[in-house]
Amino acid sequence: MTIAFYPGSFDPMTNGHLDVLVQSLNVAEKVVVGVGIHPGKTPLFSFEERAGLISASLAAALPDRAGDIEVMAFDGLAVDAARTRKATLLVRGLRDGSDLDYEMQLAGMNRKLASDIQTIFLPAGAESRPITATLVRQIASMGGDVSAFVPPPVLAALTSRLKA
Repeated sequence: MTIAFYPGSFDPMTNGHLDVLVQSLNVAEKVVVGVGIHPGKTPLFSFEERAGLISASLAAALPDRAGDIEVMAFDGLAVDAARTRKATLLVRGLRDGSDLDYEMQLAGMNRKLASDIQTIFLPAGAESRPITATLVRQIASMGGDVSAFVPPPVLAALTSRLKA
């Protein structure tokens, strides 16, 4: 079984994240979504909330593959977390050329750390290239409409969270 590891903060999950996750399921039988937990950062959503939103978003978009993902928290190196789940692919999404420069450096370091894990780059669809979780959080916190940038379960959670 081919297992891919897709790391990120997913705070919140965006349509770009979902696009890359769906593409990942085209190249792997199972995808482990690794939600990075950083003690120095205060996320908008807890790990449990992010895990639920990732699962709900995929179930809404691709119900027949919803059982082919696992969501886990990790706080160390992505390659170490990937190894714990026996992943042989490390998925990275690309929005533009500036992402590629950074991601190539990261892929090179990861290859030195874990030559048994292959990094694959998946391009974001044209409609999701400008989307970042940071921009989504900023726009939503200022009352802007982010419905075009996030899956419906995430929109509901953002709306609820930011009204509180």
